[in-house]
Amino acid sequence: MLSIQYHDNRTISAGQFIDVLKRSTLAERRPVDDLDRINLMLKHGNILITAWDGDKLIGISRALSDFSFCCYLSDLAVDEAYQKQGIGKELIKRTHDVSGANTTLILLAAPKAVNYYPRIGMERNTECFIIPRAR
Repeated sequence: MLSIQYHDNRTISAGQFIDVLKRSTLAERRPVDDLDRINLMLKHGNILITAWDGDKLIGISRALSDFSFCCYLSDLAVDEAYQKQGIGKELIKRTHDVSGANTTLILLAAPKAVNYYPRIGMERNTECFIIPRAR
């Protein structure tokens, strides 16, 4: 049995963030070659939940919330070697706990993860609209 430790808003470096994104495959859809953007992502997210195996960062949930109505979970990444052990589900639960019971937790699923979220009890919603980013 793994002894995973979870932390709320523990500071991590851009390098640690990039590393776990790469080990999770989420790096395919994140600007991991743009250090300034990664630093801004870490600076302006207001909820950061991390999962650790000893000193190794193995999972992360980065979200933005108003702590009263909504919480957007922007990044959920778990090292592929640690997936299918409930770590992602726990990161989501802790993110929602921190954002508050009165918030709706919202996320846009990565194509590879679309079938994961309904399996852990999240509802699919088809009424999402976006304006794509320029880069």
